[in-house]
Formats: sequence, C-alpha cells, structure tokens
Amino acid sequence: PTEARGMTELDRSVFRKTLQVPKLMIEAPKLPEVLNKVKEKLLKFPHLKTVSGAEVKAILLNPEVVKSWEDVQEVGVDQEALVWEEIELKYENFKYDDVLKAILPADQENLSSFSQIGHIIHVNLKDHLLPYRSVIGQVLLDKIPRCRSVVNKIHSIDNEFRNFRMEVLAGEEVFRVEVKENGCVFEFDFSRVYWNPRLGSEHERIVKSLPSGSHFCDVFAGVGPFSVPAARKGCHVLANDLNPDSFQWLKHNAKRNKVDKLLEVRNKDAREFILEDLKGFLVSFWLRKEPKAAFTVVMNLPALAVEFLDAFSGLLVDQPELKSLERSLPLLHVYTFVKGGVPEDARASAEACLGHKISHFDSISFVRNVAPNKDMFRVSFHLSDDILFTRKCMKRSGDPVEELKHPKIHCSPQEDQ
Repeated sequence: PTEARGMTELDRSVFRKTLQVPKLMIEAPKLPEVLNKVKEKLLKFPHLKTVSGAEVKAILLNPEVVKSWEDVQEVGVDQEALVWEEIELKYENFKYDDVLKAILPADQENLSSFSQIGHIIHVNLKDHLLPYRSVIGQVLLDKIPRCRSVVNKIHSIDNEFRNFRMEVLAGEEVFRVEVKENGCVFEFDFSRVYWNPRLGSEHERIVKSLPSGSHFCDVFAGVGPFSVPAARKGCHVLANDLNPDSFQWLKHNAKRNKVDKLLEVRNKDAREFILEDLKGFLVSFWLRKEPKAAFTVVMNLPALAVEFLDAFSGLLVDQPELKSLERSLPLLHVYTFVKGGVPEDARASAEACLGHKISHFDSISFVRNVAPNKDMFRVSFHLSDDILFTRKCMKRSGDPVEELKHPKIHCSPQEDQ
C-alpha cells in the first residue's frame, strides 16, 4: 500500500486490501492429484488457508500466475471449476520483509539482515534507517517467531570486554537468553557478553577436528562456544576470558552442560594467560609423554588476536630441556580480519606479530564476510620449536612475564623482518 511509505509509527490498518483471486473448486478425493499439478500456482500468504472446504475443496490460486482457464486446463477438471472470489488481506498476511519494503524508502537500502539470539532480534541499523527504528522494531517483534525483544547496536565493539551498547526498539528489556548450539545449551546476558550466531558453523568445524581426550586451550573463550562442546567431546579444556561477565557465564555453562570437571576457567588478560596458565598447561601435557596426543589452541578475537602472538615467541626459552622430549607440536588457530586484501595477508600479519616465519604452516581458511571489503580468516599453524624456544620480535630486559603483559608495540606486516 502506498500510504504505508515513510511511516515512522506502525499503522497496521493500512495493510488491509481486497484482492480478486482465482479459486479452483474440486471434489475432495481429487485433492492430492490436483494439488500436485498446481503447487507452483498456489496463493501463499502467512495465516491464509490455501485449501478449505469439506466434500468440495476450494484451492486459492495466485492471480499473477492464473489469469484464465488456459492457465490451469492441464489439471483435467471442467472449466466451471474455476471461479473468482474477492478476499481480504490484512497485516497478519504479510511477511516482515514485505511490510518493511512497503514502509522504508524505496530508493535506499532496506534492512538487509539481523541475528536472532534466543528471544532477542539484534539489528545494526544504518543511519538512513534510524528514523524508522520504532516501526522496524515493532514489525520484527510481530513477525519473527519466539521474538520478545528487538535491539539495535548503537556503538561498535570498541572495549576490552567485546560487548556493545544497544537500544531496545520494541518489546521487553530482558537480555538474559538461552541458545542451543552444537548440542550444548548456553545461557548469558546478551548486553554484557559477546555472542555471534553466525559463527556456529566455525565453532562446530573446530570442535569436530579435536580428537576425543585431547587438550584444548581457548584464549578468548567468551561464554564457551568452543570450550563447552570441546569438553563435552571429552577434551581436557583450559579456557580464559577477560570479561568478568563472560567468565561467570562460562563457568555456568560448563556446569549446565555437565562438563565442569573437564573445563578449567580463568579470568585474565590474554597475554598473562598465555605466559602463565597456557604455558603450564602445555608443559604438563608434554610431561605426560604421550607423543601422539593432540594439543590445540584457539584465539578468536579477530580484531586483536594476532597482536598477542608475540607472547608465544620464546614462551619456553627458560625450559630448554623440554626439547628433548618426544612430543607433538601445539596446533594454533588464530582469527583475524583482512580489509580489501588477499588471504595471504592474514598469514603475513600473523608472522609479523609473532616475530617468526611460520615453518609448520597448516592453512588459511575463509570464515565469513563481515562488511564490504572486510573478511574474517582463520590462520592455522603449529607452534614449532623455533617459535617456543627462541625469543624474537622485540628486545626486553627484566622479568619477561611482567614485561610481555603490557606490550609496547603493535605489529603489522610492514614490520616483519
């Protein structure tokens, strides 16, 4: 309806319209055969019964496809079986994208996507859509199943805890949610932690690659989308997150999924965690003398993770005797963004921040497109002895743990020597 264009407060009544539609009247026993022949011509709207009647069935057809008897004559019923009827469509009969297409400016980009986290619909509105925030929120609240809240991100993720400010566009101001992913249940306060449902396949991919009983270390664990299913698979997990809210929900989710006995949790800065906890976890793993066992590290903080790689440079320089052990090398997955470049830029960035050429390289994998000319990649490689037992990247004095907790440089590909 033209009167819907530009409305900033939802008026559902403007979506009432009458429509002349073709209707096919057939005997009930013939319904399955006829439906199979006209299935591409049915009139389909939400909350509209396409087929009605008892002994004689009425099948509503799409008037844009069926304009005369010739369009359905292959059905094999008499011409008199096709009649025309006026029906009324209401707001309830339109999908959310049809409603928004009728309301929002025709010459500008519409709402392109949203995420659903439990009962919350999360949108990221562009500036030209902000005057319509209220009507967008109400339409999504009306139309999306199980939705009780619609929120809009009003600032980018620019703090150390990876959460963002949001405004409620419609519905309840209740941010505690429950979601299911990869066979696990996660609870958290969406306003206080980071959760991205678009990463579910990546979480699953990494967890599936882990051998049961292996050791797994999650440097930026969040509420546990890698760590909890890894523990559920039987891995020995050490997980860390700086955000105290994520830390508490991580513990809660481990207990909720009955894996708290296999999952140790830390609440530290990532650099401190690598230099102390991960180091101890790796040393104890090697001292078990199981050379075929696997040890995997995940660093999923694509905006910053590579800047922590230098903590691995010379991590075990003070324990050279470990080199004589028969042991497997840790496999590290680090996530990063590439802006307008090629996948190899991700490896170059990792090597620059690491301070070493990667000698035991595994792969570069595309994860997802984040924005125009901005892609997320996973760089996978083994932490070889030339990395763990040789410190490069920067010269330091004093206690290496204390100094590496607060780096003085930010590496970039141009700094690679």
